Amino acid sequence: MKAHACLLTLMLVLAPMGAEAACYADYKAKRDDPLRLHYGVAEIPDASCSRDGAASELAPRLESAGWSLLNIVSVFGEDGLEERRDSAGQNFLRY
Repeated sequence: MKAHACLLTLMLVLAPMGAEAACYADYKAKRDDPLRLHYGVAEIPDASCSRDGAASELAPRLESAGWSLLNIVSVFGEDGLEERRDSAGQNFLRY
C-alpha cells in the first residue's frame, strides 16, 4: 500500500510537467538600409503565450540580430508548426 501511495504522489507531481503545451509565435520583422523583410516562427515561453507577451519576448531577440519586430501575426501551439515551416524558411525557430 505504501508503494502505491508513493507512485500516486509521484504521478501527481510529474503530471503538470507533461501537461504544459508549447507556445509559438509567427511574426514579421524588418531591417533597414537596405530595407529587408522577413517572416519567422519562434518558440515563446508559456508564461508569455499571448501576442503582447510574445512581442516583449521576441523584440529583444530580433534586435540583437539587427532586426526590428513589426508585428506578431499569431500565437499558437505545436499543432500549427508544420503548416508554417516552409513559409518561415531559414527563420523557422531561428530567434
